[in-house]
Amino acid sequence: MNGPPGPSRIARFAMAVAWSSFLSAGVLEALVFAVVDPGELRWFGAAPVELSVQAVYTVSFLIFWAVAALGSSFALLLVSLPDDNRRPDRHAPGWPR
Repeated sequence: MNGPPGPSRIARFAMAVAWSSFLSAGVLEALVFAVVDPGELRWFGAAPVELSVQAVYTVSFLIFWAVAALGSSFALLLVSLPDDNRRPDRHAPGWPR
């Protein structure tokens, strides 16, 4: 089985973050706009937002996607383990037990 090599580790991580955050942003947008009417939005309670409804949906989806991607990236960064090729040279005393 010597086929073409698959995507690199970083590419797989990027695809995992992008896809999971895309799905999360879609769910979050559906939940938010089930409660909030985009035509009634105001800037901090003062002037109404001068965007079309579709523009509000688009901008909010992109913001939700960016926030979800940032959270997914941080989570992936925190749980990613070093390569299996990197083994410590020395073991703790009494290893293995």
